[in-house]
Amino acid sequence: MSFPDPIAVFRTEAAEILEQIETGLLDLNHDLANKDQVDAVFRGLHTLKGSGAMFGFEALAAFTHHCESAFDQVRKGVVPATHDLVSSVLNALDHMRALIEVPGGNHDAVSERLLTALRKAVELAGSGGASAPAPAAAKSAPKPTHYRMTFSLPRNAMANGTNPLPLLDELRELGECTISADRSEIPSLDALVPNDLYLAWTVDLKTTEPRSAIDDVFIFVMDEMQLDVQIIDGDTTAETAAQAAPLAAPVTEEPAAEAVAPVPASEVPSPRSPQAAGDGKQAKAAENVRVPAERLDELMDRVGELVIAQSRLSQLAGVSGDLQLRAVSEDVERLSGELRDTMMVLRMVPVTQLFGRFRRLVHDLAIETGKSIELITEGESTEVDKSVVERLVDPLVHLVRNSCDHGLEPPEERRAAGKNAVGRIMLSARQAAGEVIITIRDDGRGINRERVRAKAEASGIISPNAQLNDQDLLQLIFQPGFSTAQQVTNLSGRGVGMDVVKKTIDALRGTINVVSRPGEGSEITLSIPLTLAIIDGLLVRVGSGRYVIPLSAVEECLELSVEDDMRSRGRSFISLRDSLVPFIRLRDLFSTQTKPDPFQKVVVISTGSERVGLVVDQIIGDHQTVIKSMSKLHHDVATFSGATILGDGGVALILDVGHLIAAGQQQEAQLRAAG
Repeated sequence: MSFPDPIAVFRTEAAEILEQIETGLLDLNHDLANKDQVDAVFRGLHTLKGSGAMFGFEALAAFTHHCESAFDQVRKGVVPATHDLVSSVLNALDHMRALIEVPGGNHDAVSERLLTALRKAVELAGSGGASAPAPAAAKSAPKPTHYRMTFSLPRNAMANGTNPLPLLDELRELGECTISADRSEIPSLDALVPNDLYLAWTVDLKTTEPRSAIDDVFIFVMDEMQLDVQIIDGDTTAETAAQAAPLAAPVTEEPAAEAVAPVPASEVPSPRSPQAAGDGKQAKAAENVRVPAERLDELMDRVGELVIAQSRLSQLAGVSGDLQLRAVSEDVERLSGELRDTMMVLRMVPVTQLFGRFRRLVHDLAIETGKSIELITEGESTEVDKSVVERLVDPLVHLVRNSCDHGLEPPEERRAAGKNAVGRIMLSARQAAGEVIITIRDDGRGINRERVRAKAEASGIISPNAQLNDQDLLQLIFQPGFSTAQQVTNLSGRGVGMDVVKKTIDALRGTINVVSRPGEGSEITLSIPLTLAIIDGLLVRVGSGRYVIPLSAVEECLELSVEDDMRSRGRSFISLRDSLVPFIRLRDLFSTQTKPDPFQKVVVISTGSERVGLVVDQIIGDHQTVIKSMSKLHHDVATFSGATILGDGGVALILDVGHLIAAGQQQEAQLRAAG
């Protein structure tokens, strides 16, 4: 049995904690008086410091301690939260990531620079005066509460990396503390296991800190330890008693000195549990399992091979007269379909993981550009395949940076135009059939079409007399090396960002649509398949070859009679409910040498409002399509997005719907221009 590397587990959990801290800081930056966010950030820093020290990341623990101390002052009301303080801790988070990834590196100079900035931010916040609450010394000093706690850790706690001494040190930091060890469980020397922990402790603590401070000390071991907390003071206030209630034993009229049987912490709701929050639901954290992404990818490959084998079995059963074989084939088809759907759900992740990264990016870009920018997100619960999310990061980064740098105007220019000084960027996501639609919208100045055309002509991308419709003109911004920036900056101007967007979306078999209104802003819409592994497809025949059309793009199928075919020669349009739809003869496109069937079929495909018909010889039926990548030799063949293996072992190419629709629209434009 193999055990996970504890350092790798720590790095994974630390990354999640850092994301939670970053989210809390960004929320706090919008509402500096939000005490809940202050507490959340403090707890995250405290957790990171403690776990870092536990796993040997001493430099991380020491550095994080200063950030924790700064927010401890905010939490206690000594200094107020300020934008400078939030920005200082955000910058410190980047350094914490470096301390985690390269723990043995030379980070002293950066650490000192960041801590100096943090100290200045705290000092500046403390000298603000009006916005800071009155110092605690100016108020009546709160009466300390006397807690008596007994606790013990699991027998294998030290073997698992938990050292009880730092826990006791943290309790001492809370106030006047007396600690005694219970050695009654220590066995004789011949029965003693060196790595086992036999001690328990009784702690008398007098502190002015809230009850939650004790919880924070045991935050890493709370689910496994036994803990009993009592309040010894007889005149404890109702407020303090209420704070102690979730984890302390019930206060009765029995003498305070009587011992209360320890209760396992896992059986008592903590203040952080859903029960303590009042929702009445049992926490489900223990039911979640962390699985490496590589194992999901491997399982997805196995499911794909199973689907191919099931297709082969269905084909054999179809030509066989054995009824039992057909029954087994139907069962396997049903089970493989359910397994495929379950696997798809396992790979789906909400786009909130993607959108959450851009809050920090927009915050930093607003500081760098000197603009006031607000990021709005919608549809964060929309789910998409994890591999799609990973590959969408770079395109969206370029699009958001472009909107911040080129799209949004400076505050003075916005006021002069009658706009709000704060520019808005909206990220939204939604599902449509088998695609996820991601939209990046800004309320800036819009795209200057004259400048785009002039730059394209100067670069030789188009000829001076070229006739382009508005969409074709706007698509020029995705050409390699294209940029309308007046000068190169740290953000843009080199003409590589939008080219990366186009290449990545094409590789994902997606499409890009651009809409821009001068003075009102721009909107870029990305249409991406939900998954890159297995799709439902429509299997068709053209000549002697078989091809797959993604079923999510199929709108309807029609029969093309010989008369309609002859009538449309030269114009390639079909009348569909009082509208003309251009169609492409795949026989001509693929240069098929065989004789066409007398009754050809038209498969109407669409993306959004654009529709194109594909003329095929035969519609074979639906097909579970396991997508295989094209070889490097065929990487530049734009008509196909991949291939799949059929049940008889043959190969069918998967048609690139976006490319075919673009070709159909171009054909329509040429025919209209000629006619």
